[in-house]
Amino acid sequence: MANSKRTLFLKRRLRVRNKLRKVNAGRVRLSVHRSNKNISVQLIDDVKGVTLAAASTLEKDLGFVGKNNIEAATKVGSVIAERAKAAGVEEAYFDRGGFLYHGKVKALADAAREGGLKI
Repeated sequence: MANSKRTLFLKRRLRVRNKLRKVNAGRVRLSVHRSNKNISVQLIDDVKGVTLAAASTLEKDLGFVGKNNIEAATKVGSVIAERAKAAGVEEAYFDRGGFLYHGKVKALADAAREGGLKI
């Protein structure tokens, strides 16, 4: 029986996250979630179990509510870099989840790097 897209996505997410946990112990995780309408990102401290900063296109002051395009992803990436500096985070590891690293996810990561966040 063929695997569904959802099953393949979940397997890919577990594979990526488990590999990253082994390599990047003790660092903050930059987790990305992309839906059909929005894109969001969180800085998570897995040791303490808290979210240090977050940014999303659902925030009205960003001006991209309900949009999920490369421009919106770039804006969210630059905003999370600013908020990471404010939270005292300079270095994080990029958790793309089960999403492929191209397009919007890549634009978000590049914008966060340009904003000064070391990924």
